[in-house]
Amino acid sequence: MIDPNKIVGKMIARRESAYRTEDSILYALGLGFGADPTDMNQLRFVYERNIQTLPTMNLVLGYPGFWLKDPKYQADWQQVLHAEEKLIIHNPLPPAGMVVGETYVDEIVDRGPGKGAFIYQRKEVRSESDGTLFAEVISNILARGDGGFGGPPSTRPKPPALPDRDPDSVCDLPTMPQQALLYRLCGDMNPLHADPVVARDAGFERPILHGRSTMGVALHAVLRTYCDYDPTRIKSISLRFSAPFLPGETLRTELWLASPKVYFRSIALERGVVVLNNGQVELKD
Repeated sequence: MIDPNKIVGKMIARRESAYRTEDSILYALGLGFGADPTDMNQLRFVYERNIQTLPTMNLVLGYPGFWLKDPKYQADWQQVLHAEEKLIIHNPLPPAGMVVGETYVDEIVDRGPGKGAFIYQRKEVRSESDGTLFAEVISNILARGDGGFGGPPSTRPKPPALPDRDPDSVCDLPTMPQQALLYRLCGDMNPLHADPVVARDAGFERPILHGRSTMGVALHAVLRTYCDYDPTRIKSISLRFSAPFLPGETLRTELWLASPKVYFRSIALERGVVVLNNGQVELKD
């Protein structure tokens, strides 16, 4: 069982990431941008001329890897799931460069025996050359097999509730059957997203899409609906992962505008299952 005294408040990884314009293009393709190769709005992320970088690329740069798999942390790593994510943008990310990602464990919350534990980790993405802070990534990881060690309850606020009315807009975006295999090349090589045997052993019918790739598709819906595809308007995005999403499904994102915020949830359209919930994007004017 995981011992919070050994990791809370500590930096568990420091990673340098050199990335090229081609890597920024690969990342956008791994989210499904360019599905319509004649759409000039999508081409701005997958074509090198006047290319722009998606803010969610901060999620994969300086990635600490699947650090809970290290035996020294004593975690039941096969029972680990991504629960929540928040990305705070401080400065636009260049399409190519060198960054450093430093990942810290800020808190571990015991949910009780048989209920697992929440692990809150924070990654800072900075320029390697001058220390400019591009973004902070705050992740909540549910370690389903590591509850029961004791400890105080969390003081973190609950995710934002969605407005109690019909959505203002709905955006349907298809995904590719091979999208998880493509997105893995951005750095998250967890076999859960590629190996059918590993996926079945974890309780899934087949490999699932990375939560962060699903998150990127939802951000695409926000960019298309309310930002005219301008990524510099995004100040932050947060959400809760509520169910697995399968590559090849259509992601329907329901959106509520309450300027300067957009609330959203996303549904696997073919199955009618909510896969992203309590979503919120803060926009710049």
